Amino acid sequence: MTDSEATTSEGTTADAQEMRDRGAFTRYRIMAFVTGAMLLLLCVEMVLKYIVEVNGVDANGDSRPVIGSWIAFVHGWIYVVYAVTVFDLWSRMRWGFGRIALLIAGGVIPVLSFVMEQKAHGWVEETLATRQRSE
Repeated sequence: MTDSEATTSEGTTADAQEMRDRGAFTRYRIMAFVTGAMLLLLCVEMVLKYIVEVNGVDANGDSRPVIGSWIAFVHGWIYVVYAVTVFDLWSRMRWGFGRIALLIAGGVIPVLSFVMEQKAHGWVEETLATRQRSE
């Protein structure tokens, strides 16, 4: 194999890796927005249900759901998918433990997923630029 063939082969491999890494970020980004929106909806449900008691209480004294009792269930499963996308992105980027902890926290602290998505975008661009310079 000549030097130019080796360089082309390595360039193609690096490009393919970058595409997979960007795909992992895109999946994370989508799940960050979905998880953040569902968490905000869950917070609205909790405030309306327990603080405002919009629908009152049932015969047992329990607060009745306002938007629906399905919201917590759906948010829980969406959070599981979010956590998988966070792990995928984190492992592909080879970041430290602190970053995965911050990204995971984004799914349970209202509005943080939107903030962390922007932060993660910067981290991804920085990591990919560093990889390109080292090649």
